[in-house]
Amino acid sequence: MKAYHVVQNPHSGETTIETPLDGALLLECPMINKGSAFTEAERQELGLLGLLPPHVASIEEQLVRTYENYRQKPNAQERHVFLTSLQDRNEALFYRLLSEHLPEMLPMVYAPVIGITAQHYSHSYRRPRGLYIAYPQRDAIEAILRNAPTDDIRAIVVTDGEHVVGLGDMGVGGMEIAVGKLTLYTLCAGIHPAHTLPIHLDVGTDNQALLDDPLYLGWRHERVRGPEYDAFIELFVDAVTRVFPNAILQWEDFARPNARRLLDRYRDRICSFNDDIQGTGAATLAGVLAGLAHTGNTIAEQRVVIAGAGAVASGVADMLAAAMIQAGVAPDEARAAIWLIDSHGPLHQGRSDLDATKQQYAQPLGSAVKYRLARPVGTSLAEVVQQLQPTMLIGASGQSGLFTREVVESIAGKVERPLIFPLSSPLARAEAVPGHLLEWTNGRAVVVTSTSLPDVVYRNDAVTPSQLSSLFIFPGVALGAIAAGARRITEPMLVAAAQALSHFAPLNTRATAPLYPTIANVREVARAVGIAVATAAEQAGVSTASGNSSAAERVDARMWQPAYNQIRHVE
Repeated sequence: MKAYHVVQNPHSGETTIETPLDGALLLECPMINKGSAFTEAERQELGLLGLLPPHVASIEEQLVRTYENYRQKPNAQERHVFLTSLQDRNEALFYRLLSEHLPEMLPMVYAPVIGITAQHYSHSYRRPRGLYIAYPQRDAIEAILRNAPTDDIRAIVVTDGEHVVGLGDMGVGGMEIAVGKLTLYTLCAGIHPAHTLPIHLDVGTDNQALLDDPLYLGWRHERVRGPEYDAFIELFVDAVTRVFPNAILQWEDFARPNARRLLDRYRDRICSFNDDIQGTGAATLAGVLAGLAHTGNTIAEQRVVIAGAGAVASGVADMLAAAMIQAGVAPDEARAAIWLIDSHGPLHQGRSDLDATKQQYAQPLGSAVKYRLARPVGTSLAEVVQQLQPTMLIGASGQSGLFTREVVESIAGKVERPLIFPLSSPLARAEAVPGHLLEWTNGRAVVVTSTSLPDVVYRNDAVTPSQLSSLFIFPGVALGAIAAGARRITEPMLVAAAQALSHFAPLNTRATAPLYPTIANVREVARAVGIAVATAAEQAGVSTASGNSSAAERVDARMWQPAYNQIRHVE
């Protein structure tokens, strides 16, 4: 029998945990453990007499003690270790503490601190969380999945650790990111932690420093690639569909050659999405919609240039095109309004150097000829902007300073309120900085970056830069898909998520405010996104939810509040 089984009332959301564990073993299970908060009756029933101090503490008393200990930690890494240790012994208290101190503690359990811990994973390893599936175990994948602590898994984040943003190939250290993403599923969207499962697919690593490290915990082998890699992923997906048929799966930190390919291959076979591609794309669309609402324009009127042609750029293009089509633009016209540019120039069908992903966004050769952009290589961004006269410029190139004054002034000379989103991160790789963009457009540009920046003073006004974050998208998308029992995640569902997020833009009420809400509002946003996604799933015919309850009722019933649940001992 499994260590526990979570029973969640589909109407009220009230949760009961059934477990065969008792005594000291129960105290070792963080999903069940309440520590000093076990009541006298629970201590009697669950074999805990004498195993705890006599005082029965309230969760409020525990929070005071725990926060006091947290504040004593001298630096971010030590605070991360403290919070991780708390999560490893008492999940409910961990999430309650974070929810009450969210802006302060979020960086400690996710970016940027989690990147540091991913780098040092094998040296700071303390306790396993999730499942590790190594390539040599490919014939035992289903058996490994059945070793999960519970059968009712609804959300999986899977990674092979090859492309951790800003760090590259982290091997088994990529598990830290999968764990962190699911922590946000619970913290932001209330998905019960017992229904989540992080998985690391260990196909080796090409990071020589890891292979040479005597303490490295992953499979010591160069990365498996090609047909063998694809066959391994196929075995994994097939096993997941059998063992966890009700789960959604998020692909996380897969490298460019695989990320888009795996998403396209499996999106209709298993309810799955890629946050790096679709989450970023939907979050960008939300900023675009909020910016357009502020400027009085519509998505159907836009002409877009995206500097970059990788996975992020393709995800942004997907979402913009889907929103245009939903607004009544013909599919061919929507594609024609979005131009992607790589290091050799705009993508068009006259080029012979485009891979399969880039081919999807290649403009007809006739269009390139019409705009005098048909040279095989060497067309600059400035030339593209001058010829196309876009209303919107998005950066996903990783090229610092690519949005020059010439480029920006060219756009601003034709567009009253241009949307300019230099999205590459970190800041050292950003295409431009907000201060320059405001200066070069006389304060008229609507700007979004991927980096947290201080206020920019422009003409004595403090302008708060808008920071794009898929944090406002992916937890709500997962929540809505789970509530709807979605068979797959469609583009209209993601557009609905972006539309829901756009309604929370502080810019709607203050001209110098950002396009995205604050972290303090993330749970409210996740609920709204979840309802929008669940509703869109029903409209798309991919929902399996039954009964007469509304999308809002189903979402609310799925949003767990971090509190101690009733525990029922079963044999």
